[in-house]
Amino acid sequence: MIDKQEVIAFSRELGLAPNVVEKDYILGWLLAGIGQHPELGRSWIFKGGTCLKKCFFETYRFSEDLDFTITDPNQLNREFLIKAFAEVAEWIYEAAGIEIPKELLRFDVYQTPRGSISVEGRIGFRGPMQMGGDLPRVKLDLTADEVLVLEPVTRKVHHPYSDNPPEGMEIQCYSFEEVFAEKMRALKERLRPRDLYDVVHLYRHDNFRPDRQAVMDTLNEKCAFKGIPIPTIEEFNNHPGRAELEAEWENMLKHQLPALPPFEQFWNELPAVFKWSEGEAEKLERPAFPLSAPGLDRAWQAPAMVQPWGSGVPLEIIRFAAANRLCVNLRYDGSSRVIEPYSLRRTREGHLILHATRHNTGEARSYRVDRIQGAEATTEAFTPRYAIEFTAGGPLSAPPTRRIAIAPRSSAKRRPRLAKRSSSRPTYVYKCSSCRKRFHRKRHDSKLKPHKDKRGYPCSGRTGYFITTKY
Repeated sequence: MIDKQEVIAFSRELGLAPNVVEKDYILGWLLAGIGQHPELGRSWIFKGGTCLKKCFFETYRFSEDLDFTITDPNQLNREFLIKAFAEVAEWIYEAAGIEIPKELLRFDVYQTPRGSISVEGRIGFRGPMQMGGDLPRVKLDLTADEVLVLEPVTRKVHHPYSDNPPEGMEIQCYSFEEVFAEKMRALKERLRPRDLYDVVHLYRHDNFRPDRQAVMDTLNEKCAFKGIPIPTIEEFNNHPGRAELEAEWENMLKHQLPALPPFEQFWNELPAVFKWSEGEAEKLERPAFPLSAPGLDRAWQAPAMVQPWGSGVPLEIIRFAAANRLCVNLRYDGSSRVIEPYSLRRTREGHLILHATRHNTGEARSYRVDRIQGAEATTEAFTPRYAIEFTAGGPLSAPPTRRIAIAPRSSAKRRPRLAKRSSSRPTYVYKCSSCRKRFHRKRHDSKLKPHKDKRGYPCSGRTGYFITTKY
């Protein structure tokens, strides 16, 4: 488990409360524990806003819940879930030292208005902040009453903390197109601030180029399954819930974001989303920022995940502002200016360069990060003049394979075909009894070869203890 100081370092970098960062850290290990479980890992499909944050892009709102579609309805059973999560808790404790008290595992089974069974779970944890009083908890929403249209994808979990395993963490989740369609369906049904934020953010994110037809076909089937018409922009014009939506914008989103974008910015962009989704307009292809700083390492790109840069400048707040099209108040050379951030590059000498324009004139500027004296995200929105390229997420490799999952309400007993695992042979995980470094074996063998610890020093440990089996 990471220490309290690492949580505080991320808190400063992100401009968020330490307890929000701590919960994000815990979510990573919970996803890793679910993903490695022999039953849950094969039938739980991660979805929702937290899926976008942890599996697709980091410059996004923080979320506190884990939402899953369960392809085996028999698992929506309190006794099964208590047993399975006791096993997950034991694995997480062995892997990371995070304590999840078994007596605080709670799963409430309830019937939805459609007559199906869903579950709300609460998972208590003792994390690095070691807060007094009642332990903080993570909420789980589990449902089998959902049509899964596209093939699930296996994605790496964004876990930028120092105890991220060398092999990373993985989880099965909705494809980008399926998440997009699900969010559009949710916006129509409940019109909540997070749904508006998510739909517009998905549309405008330049690093992903979703298959529009796949999004619309998926939306058609999801709306048909729920028995509702496909959403159109006409129903949002003069929508009776608009005033309430705006009133709840700050209350429901401010604690999840370093700076809250203005409501009007997102509401006014909805027509562009629908024009794109209905094939009436293409997304605007913006030119790349004109890079003029000498000696740039053009092969380098900013890492996709959040990290504490150690520069004294909140670079992650600047990246967040860029992704959310918010101006930044930058202090440089003893004066302040309002800028539109577009790109972070590095010179061959290792200096980080922030590329931006002056908001009031549009003039292109370059700023050496080590000379920046301060930066704060503002609530002033800007319309991008250039492509925003702050992360190396890149486009999806290919459109997802089309498929239709049989929803639990159907009498059919088939389960959807899941993505193939890389190997059918198990891997046995051992941890060095001296330095606690992890080793993966193809057979049970606790003997360790000479090795170095996590800091690069020779370790005297020659035996390990068994942690778990991976499939």
